[in-house]
Amino acid sequence: MKQRLINRMKLSFPSCSENERFSRTAVSGFISHLDPLIDEISDIKTAVSEGVTNAIVHAYPDRIGEVFMEVKIFEDRTVRIKIRDKGCGIENIEKAMEPMFTTSHDEERAGLGFAVMQSFMDKVSVRSAPGKGTTLTLTKKLKEKERYE
Repeated sequence: MKQRLINRMKLSFPSCSENERFSRTAVSGFISHLDPLIDEISDIKTAVSEGVTNAIVHAYPDRIGEVFMEVKIFEDRTVRIKIRDKGCGIENIEKAMEPMFTTSHDEERAGLGFAVMQSFMDKVSVRSAPGKGTTLTLTKKLKEKERYE
């Protein structure tokens, strides 16, 4: 059964490192009316941070490009976040999703981004084509809030 969409937002921003913080804040602010648990908001912010950082670092390694983000909220409290770029794309998605794999020559990059996202979200999917960009979809169903009467 398809869930009814109750709200959505779209935004785009340049692939500058300072916009990673903006993306986390934008998503947490947008879903705040659902009153998520602290752990849930932390999980979502961490996954968004990893996804946007991947676009900044890997999609546009030698230039500033555009990162697109869409957040949808469904009536069953499911939050779906798409992070998209029009960068270099991923040649082998399966390999890229292996823990410790990285194409970065920066020794500070551990290659754990996808593993981190998968540990914090209910579902992580990636579509990509070399030279055309990547779309990352993060999905998490928030717990029902207990009612105090």
